Amino acid sequence: MTARKKNRDTATERSLNIPSFKVMDILEKSQAMEARGERIVHLEIGEPDFDTPDVVKEAAIEAIRAGRTKYTHSLGLDSLRRAIRADFLNEYGVEVSLDRIMVTAGTSNGLQLLLAALIEKGDEVIMGTPCYSCYPNFVSYLGGKPVMIKVREEEKFELKPEEVRKKITRRTKAILVNSPSNPTGMVMSAKTMEQLAQLGPIVVSDEIYHGLVYEGRAPSILEFTDRAFVINGFSKRYAMTGWRLGYIIAPEQYVRPMQKIQQNFPISVNSFVQWGGVAALEKGGDFVRKAVKSYDKRRLYMLERLEEIGLPVTHPPQGAYYFFTNASRLSKDSLMLTMDILEKAKVAVTPGMDFGPGGEGYLRLTYANSMKEIKLGLTRLEGYLGK
Repeated sequence: MTARKKNRDTATERSLNIPSFKVMDILEKSQAMEARGERIVHLEIGEPDFDTPDVVKEAAIEAIRAGRTKYTHSLGLDSLRRAIRADFLNEYGVEVSLDRIMVTAGTSNGLQLLLAALIEKGDEVIMGTPCYSCYPNFVSYLGGKPVMIKVREEEKFELKPEEVRKKITRRTKAILVNSPSNPTGMVMSAKTMEQLAQLGPIVVSDEIYHGLVYEGRAPSILEFTDRAFVINGFSKRYAMTGWRLGYIIAPEQYVRPMQKIQQNFPISVNSFVQWGGVAALEKGGDFVRKAVKSYDKRRLYMLERLEEIGLPVTHPPQGAYYFFTNASRLSKDSLMLTMDILEKAKVAVTPGMDFGPGGEGYLRLTYANSMKEIKLGLTRLEGYLGK
């Protein structure tokens, strides 16, 4: 009787077995240290230090005042979807049918929705490693199998189509890519993206860091094929992390299944938040240009300082706002090293192991924080490494 009761009161295996998001563990530990009065420099979390643009805030406030606080269509506001379509045409020269666009509560929610509509139990999703921490967790949680290919520093961490081809099986459902990349900041070449699109499996392209590019250009997967999903959002480019606003552009046959999932779970995305998104796309261009200029200044400063303090970067990031530096000479256990840095130097950074087996031995540092904080953090790291 006791055993049966214990089983009824135990959380599900999938919730017990899902790995924690290490960068959030580190953020929460550093916040606890700050609550005790310690001064922590945050170079771990990928969150812009800029405030959301005023035009966005004003549009959301005006929407609330105008009573636009009801449910919206489960695919999203027509005005926002039209603005997304116009932005995509302007950016990539690709015309997308309105019927293929779905507004989501952030890109993570978008990825969850599309994978739920795309994969069955045992289906495989190919991705490179290091990759964004949550990709394999999403796939595993939904019963799929992440198939990870190590991408190499000497090859600019780029996923090689010939290696992907070797991993394709009858259970392969998708190839998942992210460019500009988190954690490496590298931009996938148009040639590689086109070759991946020709391999057969549908491509899921996470384009959340588009707009934050300093070298070259970030192509969209939809420039090369219609058999692809794009997920994107407003968090990074428009400093709207807490707004939880994203979107999917999907092949038409997947839209209705995703819409039904959305209807059953979140129902729709917050209405006034969506009006903020319209303003971001239509009026936020100046903000983005200024932000990119500032990020680039920090990027170049940080590149030089990391070299000076003994954490050199082979390939400077071309986009996003992260450095991925090889710290294996310091420790083969990046999590242990990260915790030691936090305790002794009072600087929060992200362990490479958080980005899959291909990330072990590396550290990720963000330049999304202010120049003042970056300078202080690197000075502290210099002292730590000197000791």
